[in-house]
Amino acid sequence: MSKFPDPVKPKEDVDRERRLRAHDIRKSIKLGIAIRLGIVIAELFGVAFFGSAALFMDALASAIDIGSSLLLVLFIKLAERPPDDDHPFGHGRYEPLAGLQLGLFLAFIGASMIFQQVYELGTNAERQPLESGVWIIPTVAVILLEISYQVVKKTAQRQHSPALAADAIHYRIDALTSLLAAIALILAQWQPHFSVIIDQLGAMAISCLMIGLGLHASRNNLHQLLDRVPERKFFERVQRAAAAVSGVLDTEKIRIQQYGPDAHVDIDIEVDPNLPVDQAHRISQKVRANIQEMWPQVRDVTVHIEPYYPGDH
Repeated sequence: MSKFPDPVKPKEDVDRERRLRAHDIRKSIKLGIAIRLGIVIAELFGVAFFGSAALFMDALASAIDIGSSLLLVLFIKLAERPPDDDHPFGHGRYEPLAGLQLGLFLAFIGASMIFQQVYELGTNAERQPLESGVWIIPTVAVILLEISYQVVKKTAQRQHSPALAADAIHYRIDALTSLLAAIALILAQWQPHFSVIIDQLGAMAISCLMIGLGLHASRNNLHQLLDRVPERKFFERVQRAAAAVSGVLDTEKIRIQQYGPDAHVDIDIEVDPNLPVDQAHRISQKVRANIQEMWPQVRDVTVHIEPYYPGDH
């Protein structure tokens, strides 16, 4: 009786790359927390001394980012847990689920603050004109956040990490909210008689940005939870990996589920119909291993073997 062929496993580099990717994401998030925490403290001091609504909204946006980053550290750790009996496809949905909730929360806070600013404008709430120099705080924040964006972006490009690239965008977004606050405060200093109104309008602009970004983030994470088809480049990567295996004569259906740190691939390959079953099985294992080596994010691959007949497509 012939011995069942030993399984073909991907190289150890696959697991190591997954660990390095998770480590880079956590490192990036911790860097963001440290920078944003310093900015929030400085801006809250500015709010206490100058009473700026725009500065308060910028500090609030950064504080929400800190909270979301802390939650993401937890959810990313949960998402990296391997499959178990109750979750055979892994726990990758933790990450988009957290992103959906945090996006909706950001939009809710932005909407709430718009109502507050409109109410204060409508009731002519008494506030003192802004002092000079308050614009320096958000201006320094813009510089720090833009430097952070460039550093994280280069790291993402070097590591080929889309997660780090997405995290880098958050630095650019925070820099934009700080820039809006700085512009509003500079205009308020230029027109001191209208400083309070300009300050509140700046706060409303930041609130609108928070709503837009929150809804955009929620939509992107919802697409992952609903198994939206990923970008075409991922299908091409899987097809190339399968076609590179000796014995694969063609590929047919490719289905990909992608959420959080995980992807699951289902692929049909065509082989010589006269091959023995054990050889066809061996080819399918090589296809599985090759796909995971070329795309370490893939947690599992299901390979269906079909007979190849020229001209049947």
